[in-house]
Amino acid sequence: MKTKIVLTAGLLACSLSGIAQSELYRMPVGESRVSSMENLNGEKGHGGKTNQGGKGRACAPLKAGDTLTLLNTNGSGTIQRIWLTMWDRSPDMLRGVRLKMYWDNQKTPAVDVPIGDFFCLGLGQKVAFENELFSTAEGRSFNCYIPMPFQKGARITVTNTTAKDEILFFFDVDFIKTAPDPNALYFHAQWSSQNHRPVPQDIDLLPEIKGKGRFLGVSVGLNADTTYTNTWWGEGEVKMYIDGDKKYPTINGTGSEDYIGSGWLEGVFVNRYQGCLLADTKNGRFSFYRFHIPDQVLFYKDIHVTLQQLGGGQLETVKALQAKGLPLRIVNITNPPRFINLLDSKDPQNDLAKASPGDWVCFNRSDDYAVTAYYYLDRPE
Repeated sequence: MKTKIVLTAGLLACSLSGIAQSELYRMPVGESRVSSMENLNGEKGHGGKTNQGGKGRACAPLKAGDTLTLLNTNGSGTIQRIWLTMWDRSPDMLRGVRLKMYWDNQKTPAVDVPIGDFFCLGLGQKVAFENELFSTAEGRSFNCYIPMPFQKGARITVTNTTAKDEILFFFDVDFIKTAPDPNALYFHAQWSSQNHRPVPQDIDLLPEIKGKGRFLGVSVGLNADTTYTNTWWGEGEVKMYIDGDKKYPTINGTGSEDYIGSGWLEGVFVNRYQGCLLADTKNGRFSFYRFHIPDQVLFYKDIHVTLQQLGGGQLETVKALQAKGLPLRIVNITNPPRFINLLDSKDPQNDLAKASPGDWVCFNRSDDYAVTAYYYLDRPE
């Protein structure tokens, strides 16, 4: 019995990640290059010279404290894909090897992120996944498909900031040399560790950026403080302050797992634009991502994106945590259709006394976040 598989135009478009079918058979303009240890910087006609064309230099060591240059090219073009792997893929090494990217001969990197965090593995977990921008085949390698244009040159390095030698580091940087595009934005990524910010301070998903560009999204590694017991960490709203917003943002979400595209707490799932790669409720460890690709987030003067450190739990549990002196602030009480917003209240203590056992309480808390923000900007550093 033969099975006939029909792939509609719509499904084909989806399978090509949004690339129009007609673009595949139209001849682009440019020169294809790949930088690897067998042909560093992708020089024309220089591949595989080591060992007379045999496999002679597929990888390089990356000793403690050393920096390895993956690409250093002049002229204009676009990086299309980055693949890399290494022998030691422990959490310490994934956090300790730093990936940097420099555009147009600038001295300040536009990208400065630990390798694990850059590839959506903010807690160093080994998991196979594929989304719109990143993938890791079988959890043993790392791929990035974010287009990264440059006008005058591109340089990519990795630095081993650990005290341990990495003996085998492999990479491919696939790029195409093209004419300069004056309208192209520069890719940026920055990482921050925000460990137990004081209550009620928000987490910076994207610190304030000046200029014109596009917010591409975030990947986050979270170690929720287990002293808050089994209460939920993810009631916090994402707020985007765009083009002059001060006290109040233009874009305001409804909850942390809502922002990631889920709801009612969070488990493991992998989608093209949002996902949660780790949901260890017992130990409070979560790793998730959200990419603004169909839903463009544009800015023309400035942008600042935050996430409230806001959790939730049953009234009795939260009161017990408060009695123990844990850093928290009760924000509201919910038992639909009844809602009590304590921050708006003229007599919050009296309103709190009206709460009933079993009510759901949202409260500011303090956890440990590692955040990687991805964005395009109209300047190279």
